[in-house]
Amino acid sequence: MIFKYIGIDEAGKKVKQKIEAFSLEAAKQRVKSTGIILQSIEEDDISMFDNLKLFTKYKIPSKELASLSRELSMYIHSGITIVSAIKIVQTHYETHKKMKLFLTTVSTHLDEGKDFYTALNTQEVVELPNFFIESIKVSENGGILDEVLLELSRFLKEQDNINKEIKGAFAYPSFMVIISLVMISFMLAYVVPEITGIFVSLDQELPVPTQIVIAIGGFFSANFITMLISMISIVFIFLFFIKKSDLFAYFVHKQFLKLPLFGVIIEKSELARFSYIASLLVRSGVPFVQTINLSANILNNLVLKELFIDASKKVVEGELLSNALNSSKIKIDNAFIQSIALGEDTSQLQNVLTNTSELYFEENRDKISILLTLLEPALMLFVGGTIGFIVASMLLPIFSMSVS
Repeated sequence: MIFKYIGIDEAGKKVKQKIEAFSLEAAKQRVKSTGIILQSIEEDDISMFDNLKLFTKYKIPSKELASLSRELSMYIHSGITIVSAIKIVQTHYETHKKMKLFLTTVSTHLDEGKDFYTALNTQEVVELPNFFIESIKVSENGGILDEVLLELSRFLKEQDNINKEIKGAFAYPSFMVIISLVMISFMLAYVVPEITGIFVSLDQELPVPTQIVIAIGGFFSANFITMLISMISIVFIFLFFIKKSDLFAYFVHKQFLKLPLFGVIIEKSELARFSYIASLLVRSGVPFVQTINLSANILNNLVLKELFIDASKKVVEGELLSNALNSSKIKIDNAFIQSIALGEDTSQLQNVLTNTSELYFEENRDKISILLTLLEPALMLFVGGTIGFIVASMLLPIFSMSVS
């Protein structure tokens, strides 16, 4: 439950804030533990829209979490306690209700004597990645919280940059595909049927290309709305089953890995992410089996996620990770397995994982760049060729009449 309160802090200033607690009494105790003298406290009035949002935690964007991690790392490295660092950071999120409530809740837990890991794990305001929370736990125990927060910041920022690059790179091709489909559909559904009436009145045999275009145009004209609704329905059904059915999602993800070029890009992207976070967790002192499981949980592809989770079970039994991956029915890039084996043999697994992630990230950038270079002219040819075929088919009967 969320409560809003008014009180006087230790400096004598009036404060108005919100706090998360299970009950009114618990909220009062939490506020008093921070040294604030309560004037009034009550359950926050929540609108219907806000009430619906409470059923789902706020998912902090990678860029925002990276910025928060870097800022906390900087303060802690300067000798400021985590309690004071959180209070300073709170002032930077005055206009961001969710983040302010999140930081206020964490700050309250810290004031109650909980450690940073417990405070993050206990709060119910935002959803944090598992690898982030586990890294905090180990780093806090090892006294390297500032270093790990900085590394987490770099990783999250790198992930955000990669996602932006991919979205930006595919923005133009996606726009071209949508516009071309709209143009072609419009021509077939509305323009072609109008011209068809002229040819019918002439009562003469039409060229084969013209007959094909007229047949397709007639089909589009008669079923355009049905096709549009069907396509939208298929997309929604597909997205629904991807989210709700692990079996369906697994099948789809398996097919993605088999796609020419795209499958390689997806696989290497996932392996790069696994390698980077695994190297970070190993450096933080997380046990190796736990490292594999946490790193696997950040993967989007269920096939590769299952591969590493199954491999972690074999590692528990004493098997090397490289051997577990090599003996699996799911086959991945052999160079990755060889790199893991080299790291295990030389006890330099952390460095090998870091280098592997950088190598795969760069390889994917090059592949995506080549793909886009080829994709743009291919789309132009497709759009121009299709529209050209439609126009030429409509002009053929006219040329036939002129010749005759």
